[in-house]
Amino acid sequence: MLKNFVSLKYFSKKRIKGLIKLSGEVKSHPSKFRKSLEGINIGLLFEKPSLRTKASFFVAAYQLGANPLYFSPAEVRLQERESVFDVAKTISRYLNCVVLRTFSHDIILDFVKASTVPVINGLSDLLHPSQVLGDLFTLYELKRDLRKIKFVYIGDGNNVCHSLIYAFGILGGNLTIATPKNYGPSKDILKEVRDFARVSEARFDILNDPLEAAQDADILYTDVWASMGKEKEAKMRINMFKRYQVNDKLLKLAKRSCLIMHCLPAYRGKEITSSVLDSKNSIVFLQAENRLHTAKAILISLLSASC
Repeated sequence: MLKNFVSLKYFSKKRIKGLIKLSGEVKSHPSKFRKSLEGINIGLLFEKPSLRTKASFFVAAYQLGANPLYFSPAEVRLQERESVFDVAKTISRYLNCVVLRTFSHDIILDFVKASTVPVINGLSDLLHPSQVLGDLFTLYELKRDLRKIKFVYIGDGNNVCHSLIYAFGILGGNLTIATPKNYGPSKDILKEVRDFARVSEARFDILNDPLEAAQDADILYTDVWASMGKEKEAKMRINMFKRYQVNDKLLKLAKRSCLIMHCLPAYRGKEITSSVLDSKNSIVFLQAENRLHTAKAILISLLSASC
């Protein structure tokens, strides 16, 4: 899995910190890396809509001198028009790397088995590691040490939440998660991360009370209540999640210096209010910007001969 970027769980603390450091170098000295992937062909195979993931990897590839090629959901239709195996085998003959954004994480795992070129997880129903690497870099850039802050995630125990769990499990730190009952993170992932936490001394608090979770928080992070693929549950989830809205009341419980994070897109007035999203505490658009720099770091680490 190390030649791919499928999940943070396959990476050591040293490797993750290396990617964060490389992201900083890329951001500070973009001209230094301008032709580092010249002649490389990178495919973006997306079954789900995307703004940040598509833009960040497409622009990253282009600015590194590579040739990005985008495949829309209608063009490929994995498992419908063609099998995952056949697509992976075929596309490996044309491209040097694939960024795959799909519904089922099993599709990514099957694609990796058949592919002979590196595969990057651009989002699955289980994980969103490229987003969380961008989040980690953003905190690093703002000099926020995971081991010295209270990081609070409020909302659905979804793919972003799972990748945050892996990140904290490997790097250490204090992660508090507040979700409605029956909407918490995967118990299997939490069980798996216990082994990481024994080494990193990470601490996890899984709660159902958002007010308790937000108390003295250094970071408040939220995401949509119904992820892509679960749109039919959206109306039902509004009633279940309304207590978990990140609003001014919740922000007042956190530290005055608390930073607001959201992976976007945001549904203003639902999981977060505009007053909080647009507040001086918000760093959501810095998060979005940094996706470009971490996308470059991921591509360079997988494809550059010097890495």
